[in-house]
Amino acid sequence: MAILKKNAFSRRVPDLVTEELVAVLSRRSSFEFKQLFDIVHENLRARNAASGGEEMLRLRAYEKLQNLVARGAVKKNGKKYKGLPSALAIAIAQHNGHLTGVK
Repeated sequence: MAILKKNAFSRRVPDLVTEELVAVLSRRSSFEFKQLFDIVHENLRARNAASGGEEMLRLRAYEKLQNLVARGAVKKNGKKYKGLPSALAIAIAQHNGHLTGVK
């Protein structure tokens, strides 16, 4: 029986979908999800980072957007989403591991 060796160090890739969501939501306007996704998708395609199909990317973007809403970094009003710039800066810093003790 073969024993699988697991490395103690695993490299995490940057979360480009969250980065693009934060970049778009940091603007001073509000967006419906379809409009927001179209902008994020175009930005990711320009960076050659839109892999896995558009529907899968749409689901990932929606999940990450809902996580930002739950953390209080994005305000949802009906079907419109508006980013709170100071909260978004803290949320993305926490996500990237720059601030560990701040919640």
